[in-house]
Amino acid sequence: MIYVKNISYTLSHIFFLVFIYLFLIHRYSKKKTIGICFLSCCLMNLLDYFKLNVFSESGLFYFFTTIIQIIIAQSTGLCISRKRDSRVLFISLSASNYVIVGSITASILYILTGSIYLAIVGNLLMHLAILLVLVWKIGTIFHKFCEQGLGKSRWELCLIPVFFFCSFSCLAFFPHTLYEIPQNILVSIFLMITMLVSYVVVLRYLDSETKQVEEYWKNVMFESYIKGLESQNYLVEQSEQNLQILRHDMRHYSMMIDALLNQGEYDEIRSITGHINEVVNENKVNRYCENLVINTILMKIAEQAQSFQITLHLDVIVPRQIPVNEYEFAMILANLLENAVISLKSADPSKKYIDAKIHCTKEYLLTDIENECEEEVTFDSITGLPKSRKGKGHGLGMRSVQAFCDKLNGNIDCYCENNRFRIILFAKFS
Repeated sequence: MIYVKNISYTLSHIFFLVFIYLFLIHRYSKKKTIGICFLSCCLMNLLDYFKLNVFSESGLFYFFTTIIQIIIAQSTGLCISRKRDSRVLFISLSASNYVIVGSITASILYILTGSIYLAIVGNLLMHLAILLVLVWKIGTIFHKFCEQGLGKSRWELCLIPVFFFCSFSCLAFFPHTLYEIPQNILVSIFLMITMLVSYVVVLRYLDSETKQVEEYWKNVMFESYIKGLESQNYLVEQSEQNLQILRHDMRHYSMMIDALLNQGEYDEIRSITGHINEVVNENKVNRYCENLVINTILMKIAEQAQSFQITLHLDVIVPRQIPVNEYEFAMILANLLENAVISLKSADPSKKYIDAKIHCTKEYLLTDIENECEEEVTFDSITGLPKSRKGKGHGLGMRSVQAFCDKLNGNIDCYCENNRFRIILFAKFS
């Protein structure tokens, strides 16, 4: 029986590390990540040797060694992951639960059949089956769960795997094992099924919630885009009408200029040509960049800023083709610039200005927005981004900014000093 335990525990450690390797987004290179996992596996197997073979009679040593192994395992997940937050801990704790199912399966098979080989093979097959099912069913959900912006802490989710793990441990391993109380086999089987179903339900709910947020912001962006196109179309029509009038009147202006030339009234001629230039400039449709989607959103924001007498200084370099999703980028610009406009609605007229640098080339993306800010800004302790004052259900715009930045592996720097708020988003493309 001791051989079954040793091999079962070793398989559990290996599959635990395979699980977190597959489902976490790595911070380090592939080689370094595998090295960290291998070192962690060796350390946990060494502790198993002392726990199961050297001090097998000591329940206290078993308990404290298991606690140390749990700390090593969860620390490995946090170490190799690009992010280190509640989502990573949730996935690592969940991995512990999935692999413990294989260990319980080995114990059940050994109790029912008495065959060491059948118990080990059953353990291996159960681990493989669970891993393949997870990759097939909810692997994508795990990755999206890690990639999305963390709008709020998800620490309460970690209670789910913690309580399942404690329940499994008390039923099958400590203080009494399934070998000592085989009556717990049926309860353990139903608990395993309950756990697997619960995880699928919870993760699908989180995936559904994420999709709802994404769809909401897509609708907001498309609404702004459509309104921007309507405004642009209106401006073009007005300009065409005014220019038609100007072309119609050009014959009269030409006759006036000829008459004034004969009379030597050069100042009057300058006044007429100045008036013509003024009409032409007034009917010029602004074009901030070559990209139609981005230009339309910027026109809409500029119109909104003008309605509140806010001066908008734009430095824009966005070509027709850009290396990011133009609709997502437009949504981010709309969120950031609209937040700046709203914050200045009731500000002093002398402070109503926004400076925005928006560059998106083949090499990098830079969005640098700065404006006066008289109100106190509260920053989120997790994301470092400003928190909404409107309470629950708001602040989704900054969540989308965070998600977009994470998707590009970029950085966000946000601060407020001397009543000047500034947010910088930068991403370098390989």
